[in-house]
Amino acid sequence: MVVIIASSFTFLLLLIINIALVLATTSTAISGAKDWCKDSCGNVSVPYPFGIGPDCFLNSWFEVSCNESSTPPTILKKINMEVFNFSYDLGYGWEYLRVKSPVILHNCSGRERETKNQTVHLTGSPFFYSGRNKFIAAGCNNKALIAGIKPRIVGCESTCNGDTLFGTSNPNKTCNGSTCCETVIPSYLQTFNASFESKTSSGPQGCKLAFVVDEEWLNFNITNPSDLLNMDSVPALIDWALPNGSTPLISSESVQSYVMYTSESSNISWRYVCSDGYRGNPYLPIGCQDIDECEEERHKISCGDATCVNVPGFYRCEGSKTWIIALGVGVGCGVLSLVMGGWWLYKLLKKRRNVKLKKKFFKRNGGLLLQQQMYSHEGSLEKTKIFTSKELDKATNNFNNNRVVGQGGQGTVYKGMLADGRIVAVKKSIAMVVEEVEHFINEVVILSQVNHRNVVKLLGCCLETEVPLLVYEFISNGTLFQYLHDKSEEFPLSWETRLRIAKETAEALWYLHSSASIPIYHRDIKSSNILLDEKFKAKVSDFGTSRSISIDQTHLTTHVQGTFGYLDPEYFQSSQFTEKSDVYSFGVVLVELLTGERPIFSLEREKEGRSLATHFISSMEENRVMEIVDARVVGQAKDDELMMVAKLAYRCLSLSGKKRPTMKEVAIQLDQILPLLKDSNVDHHHNQEEIVDLKLDLPFPWDSTSSSINSSFFSRNICSIEKEPLEGTK
Repeated sequence: MVVIIASSFTFLLLLIINIALVLATTSTAISGAKDWCKDSCGNVSVPYPFGIGPDCFLNSWFEVSCNESSTPPTILKKINMEVFNFSYDLGYGWEYLRVKSPVILHNCSGRERETKNQTVHLTGSPFFYSGRNKFIAAGCNNKALIAGIKPRIVGCESTCNGDTLFGTSNPNKTCNGSTCCETVIPSYLQTFNASFESKTSSGPQGCKLAFVVDEEWLNFNITNPSDLLNMDSVPALIDWALPNGSTPLISSESVQSYVMYTSESSNISWRYVCSDGYRGNPYLPIGCQDIDECEEERHKISCGDATCVNVPGFYRCEGSKTWIIALGVGVGCGVLSLVMGGWWLYKLLKKRRNVKLKKKFFKRNGGLLLQQQMYSHEGSLEKTKIFTSKELDKATNNFNNNRVVGQGGQGTVYKGMLADGRIVAVKKSIAMVVEEVEHFINEVVILSQVNHRNVVKLLGCCLETEVPLLVYEFISNGTLFQYLHDKSEEFPLSWETRLRIAKETAEALWYLHSSASIPIYHRDIKSSNILLDEKFKAKVSDFGTSRSISIDQTHLTTHVQGTFGYLDPEYFQSSQFTEKSDVYSFGVVLVELLTGERPIFSLEREKEGRSLATHFISSMEENRVMEIVDARVVGQAKDDELMMVAKLAYRCLSLSGKKRPTMKEVAIQLDQILPLLKDSNVDHHHNQEEIVDLKLDLPFPWDSTSSSINSSFFSRNICSIEKEPLEGTK
């Protein structure tokens, strides 16, 4: 019994495969216009949803204009394309149009005017070039590209190494790259124009051409390159779908529908085919008619000595063996349905679970609060994007370890590429407790409005994951720490570059402290948080937005504990962070730039003090600071220029926050020191008149070692600086 059932099931499968193969090789013209409507134009059949005349087409996209005096006589009116024929493939169940597509010419004497303004524009329509087309370019020394599909580049090159247009060395390839080349076109291509370049300036500069063409037509109709030079157009296949909301009135019993996407913007469109056992026009109410399979010889043979009986959509064999076949078919279909149903149910439940989980994470991570904040800011956050987890999974190759570009106490940073081609840094934060959600969202809102050339831009976030994901612009050239302390770096930073990086970092902190919409304290300034772009411009990063934040009456501060070696001693003792705490950390960075030393010494140097800041202060007070200056920059700057920076760093490292300068004062002085270095012929005595004086309370008189700047540089107070009470110390 089992053998009989298995044999019956095998027989059924072979029968189905046979039917599919027969249908796959059958292609015919679809017929069937709406009642009382004209069903052809000349010798071209016009099936619904296309139509000629009022109420004969589905919508305006499918209106056909008929002019039987032209060749071809039919025109798709709205997109103004001439149609050779409308076809429907019975095997694969898709429809297409064969239309006139332009041949774009370049440097063809007397021909360019005929093909001018031949660009095809289908954007916004339900039509697009079929994947059965090929992009063809011909001509010597030719590099042709499909224009207007940025950021992708699609095209090919031809050389003239052969004397025929179409190659014969590879029978599966129409053009061999000699005088003619070919390539596939992008999916759902809706615009077409071509641009041309010469591969070499010394090569031939003759006539060049490019076009999109039906590959099958090209293979059977063109054998000589001169044929193309005399053609204004070629046949191309245009695919189409029904836009969402344009569903025609059709019977569901004999028609199957499926979803397709007609553009990269993922607009949903629909297609219809007649169900198995039916033929006809699936877009008409009763367009799909049952086929009498018993009239076909192969079905009679498959029934053997039983009688073939047609039923809607199929047939059955009645007679002595009918019950065996029916049982085999029933068991086979039952098992197949059970397996397929179980798999479908599993996928459905998994998908619903993932959707619910994403909604849960989105709500838990403050997504509703962030949306509310974005609406309340009246468009000021319009550039901030809430990314989906699917977008960032694709951008980072599912957060592959090969994409990791940094790790720390705040989380892991991955390099990724968005769908629009932008390179970004995706920060996968550490876990966040419920109490921190409101603070986290408030900080994302504030930092999204930060716009400074020396601050890494926050592009958006993703809240659908277990831990929040932050998306920043990607800075390509590593960190300042790497260039100062990594001995493997081949290109050490010059003194001028170091001073410029210090100035740019100071300007960024000045902006955060006083120019942003709400003052922001960074709380973790260090050389590893100063990124460098391809031009070695400074970018301040890592605001700790993945951690909790605290908001007082006027200020927002990121809740980062700080890094040993950079931590403000006054903050360490009082647990009260102020803008002067950032100034202290910046002072340590200045000393790193000056000395090339790490902020924390190794155990071997414990006698000099464990921290660079302590060692520097003692060197300043013992008047031996020049002994610790980085040997790599000693010859690049004069002693007095190095001393100016050292005195500024000394002031920033004052144990009393009140005695430290503001970041505004630091940025202004660095901005005025930098020109002195760029021009060694500058009259330093003249420039000192414009430099803001930052008095240093040092316990000893400085020696007069400078030949270009006298002691009045730091004793004269040219620009009065009002000492304001410290903010945020209430």
